[in-house]
Amino acid sequence: MSSPDTVHFRHHQAILAAAIVAFFGALPVAGARWYLLPVLLVPLAVMLWAWRAGTDVDAHELRVRALLGQRRIGWDRVVELAPDPRGRAVARLDDGEQVALPAVRGTDLPRLVSVTGQTPPGAAD
Repeated sequence: MSSPDTVHFRHHQAILAAAIVAFFGALPVAGARWYLLPVLLVPLAVMLWAWRAGTDVDAHELRVRALLGQRRIGWDRVVELAPDPRGRAVARLDDGEQVALPAVRGTDLPRLVSVTGQTPPGAAD
């Protein structure tokens, strides 16, 4: 359960809708032969990923969520938040590691920083 001060960044829900359509589209193929049943696993995995993957941010930490796991990163480890060349957000850590922030765009960085209680660079006083 998350606190009211947690901001959730998720992928667009159109991905989930497309995975549902793909699942129903794959049913006739999977029903044709028993060995084609694993075809249904692909849209199911995409549905689960679209529902679960993303980034949760609060005043204490970043939580990067993937299909099967999550990683918590305290703000004390984050040296820099920056957009990458493709417009996605990246957190650079104190050990030099770069962590991509799923579902966070470079344009979302001011909102992400504001959750920490700090003023984003370039914000009006």
